[in-house]
Amino acid sequence: MAGGGFIAQGGKEYPGKLTLYVLVTCIVGSMGGLIFGYDIGISGGVTAMPDFLSKFFPSVYKKETAEESNNQYCKFDSVTLTLFTSSLYLAALFASLVASTVTRKLGRKLSMLFGGLLFCAGAIINAFAKNVAMLIIGRILLGFGVGFANQSVPLYLSEMAPYKYRGSLNIGFQLSITIGILVANVLNYFFAKIHDWGWRLSLGGAMVPAIIISIGSLILPDTPNSLIERGKREEAMTKLRRIRGENDVKNEFNDLVAASEASKKVEHPWRNLLERKYRPHLTMAIAIPFFQQLTGINVIMFYAPVLFKTIGFEDNASLMSAVITGGVNVLATMVSIYGVDKWGRRFLFLEGGVQMFICQVVVAICIGVKFGVSGNVTNLPEWYAIVVVLFICIYVSAFAWSWGPLGWLVPSEIFPLEIRSAAQSINVSVNMFFTFVIAQVFLTMLCHLKFGLFLFFAFFVLVMSVFVYVFLPETKGVPIEEMSVVWKNHWFWGKYVVDEHLDANIEMGKSMDNGVSSKGVY
Repeated sequence: MAGGGFIAQGGKEYPGKLTLYVLVTCIVGSMGGLIFGYDIGISGGVTAMPDFLSKFFPSVYKKETAEESNNQYCKFDSVTLTLFTSSLYLAALFASLVASTVTRKLGRKLSMLFGGLLFCAGAIINAFAKNVAMLIIGRILLGFGVGFANQSVPLYLSEMAPYKYRGSLNIGFQLSITIGILVANVLNYFFAKIHDWGWRLSLGGAMVPAIIISIGSLILPDTPNSLIERGKREEAMTKLRRIRGENDVKNEFNDLVAASEASKKVEHPWRNLLERKYRPHLTMAIAIPFFQQLTGINVIMFYAPVLFKTIGFEDNASLMSAVITGGVNVLATMVSIYGVDKWGRRFLFLEGGVQMFICQVVVAICIGVKFGVSGNVTNLPEWYAIVVVLFICIYVSAFAWSWGPLGWLVPSEIFPLEIRSAAQSINVSVNMFFTFVIAQVFLTMLCHLKFGLFLFFAFFVLVMSVFVYVFLPETKGVPIEEMSVVWKNHWFWGKYVVDEHLDANIEMGKSMDNGVSSKGVY
């Protein structure tokens, strides 16, 4: 490595500039994150609206408003209420498995289009919901949309971006998620003041980001990787020249074609994931999304208004606190965009882990001191509540420049083309499964673990930070089709990665240096 770049095997270096064309393309593509973010933000706010609760979850509404019940930990403990939120993520899990085939055979664009259309249909059903069954059906359709979008968008961005800027451009997806969360929190704050039907506006507003990704998928170009994978080599070469801003892209094109040829020999990509040489990839596809959800971030983002009401805020104050954390989330994500290709993935992972651990311990102490085990406190003093919100914001900022964006970036850039779609499906499926589990059991865990819930998540933050330090190599500045180098050079994973792919790249590089082009490759 030199100057943040990467010299590929055989002495090759891939040229490529950050052109206006690729910048606009990646900005539009990253907007696929809006639908995921909007849903994360909107669901927590809606479940804190009295009109919504009284209509669909009257038992929770009665428990919340009952004067004789002051247990702040257990006011919102309802399996049906959490199913409203978590059903989306179970649907997204199954959708991501189907999306793998669509993404590989029909392209990243079409998968994004399906995501937008399904999400739009779910938003319409939720906006006109008459009963809990309609709410759940709408949420399932929203989940299908999220599954398709989360499968295709990170891959799209990683394949379009020049390798020197891949981290920053890929994190545009996470930035869109945070913007979606912030917009949803702001809308919840104002729509909550419209009695009887303000919640319909919040849920129906999901149509807007769905329309954006649907239209965007129609106007975006397909990635050179996807075009080559589907046999459109001439179009892929033309597209690669345009997005790199260079005429001489022969080396990169040849490597993409070689990767595509290797992938076509793989008849069963799902089965191939279990091969020894893909052990590090499969481990990261499972471990990174697993740990990302056990940071506890979705506890904050799903239920921020509910959580703030639990620690003594009034209705509007709790919604405003959610807006504040949403704003912090957006600003901190921009820090990651600036630093991910400058400081590296490992540094951000580890710094964010330390910061989140400290904040979760402090919040646990603050809530434990005031509420104790009984939770029988009506309100927090204003200054005390501000301290809690402050440390929650510091925690959110740490997640937003570390495990938030990198949880999507790193898995999307480390998989070889032959298993990329299948491995990304594993990544999304694990993410959605544990998002579902956390969303479904959080309020019950809060009721039983009390302030200890934050210590529960702090423990996993400590474990995941150690995991990154020991097992995750740095991928900054490495071309996406040359990623096998980092595994081969790793102290632990090197024994699992076979030499065939590296040797083939070396031989291809030598032949190119000697002016010999491989027949049928270029």
